[in-house]
Amino acid sequence: MIAGTERTPLTRNFFDRPVLEVAPDLLGRTLVRRTDQGILELRLTEVEAYDGPNDPGSHAFRGRTPRNDVMFGPPGHAYVYFTYGMWHCLNLVCGPEGRAAGVLLRAGEIRVGAELARKRRLSARHDKELAKGPARLATALDVGRSLNGTDACAGPDAPLSVLTGTPVQPDLVRSGPRTGVGGDGAPHPWRFWISDDPTVSPYRAHQPRKRRT
Repeated sequence: MIAGTERTPLTRNFFDRPVLEVAPDLLGRTLVRRTDQGILELRLTEVEAYDGPNDPGSHAFRGRTPRNDVMFGPPGHAYVYFTYGMWHCLNLVCGPEGRAAGVLLRAGEIRVGAELARKRRLSARHDKELAKGPARLATALDVGRSLNGTDACAGPDAPLSVLTGTPVQPDLVRSGPRTGVGGDGAPHPWRFWISDDPTVSPYRAHQPRKRRT
């Protein structure tokens, strides 16, 4: 277990900042997931920023809907969505309330509770693959739509929280285009990851879906 100041929970003020500040600052932080089966802890190694009205790649680019309502705040809450009819993805809302922005948690290293994650990720060949990608991360941590809107700043008994962990040195942070984002949002270098970390997922460019003839 991590000791000392690294166990200090991040406050709402941490998340109440522009998304492009919060996203790289989440690298090296510890995400805690509390379940009925036990506690899991994950060191974040890869994230992506989504900047609402300024970002064609964001779910909130065209305004508020029942699906994306959580993205409009308050900051520090979880936004969980279902994608491709199969997988969940976990985001943390940031920025001022009323202006949608969030950070997609793409990958990390399971440091506590790996035995629980292995039961949920039977296809993982080794522990570095347990949370290597956003759907894998959500599966390993037992994240579903029931966690949508969860306050990650609510205290030590909340289902989700984020601890200070060990922030990454700036020279180890890399950035580039976001995985699978097309259109006008494709060029934004808003994917951030820890250089040479084996748990970071591979980059894949957007591939337009072919229409059936």
